[in-house]
Amino acid sequence: QVQLVESGGGLVQPGGSLRLSCAASGSIFSIYAMGWYRQPPGKQRELVAAITTGGSTNYADSVKGRFTISRDNAKNTVYLQMNSLKPMDTAVYYCTADVLVRIVPSIRGDYWGQGTQVTVSS
Repeated sequence: QVQLVESGGGLVQPGGSLRLSCAASGSIFSIYAMGWYRQPPGKQRELVAAITTGGSTNYADSVKGRFTISRDNAKNTVYLQMNSLKPMDTAVYYCTADVLVRIVPSIRGDYWGQGTQVTVSS
């Protein structure tokens, strides 16, 4: 069993900043890619940012230059630093992780957190 727990969401004014955290725990042998998705009200879930074990990153065009993803492999934790927030960033943010649970037999899967609400409004 693998659990991902997000924290750090909330209400912020336009131009403000928030830092999201997501800690993975449970039966984990290793974690490959980790990432953040978001689902704005009435819209589909979309990729925000992702990071590999080695630190390679990719971002949605809409957040490039404003958001930074990072991870602490020793803590099985991924972060999302969000700066210059805009009302369009309002969404439920979900973290995800590609987890190797065990080697023999090989058990690997994508796990998701429950989500944390981010609201950008004056």
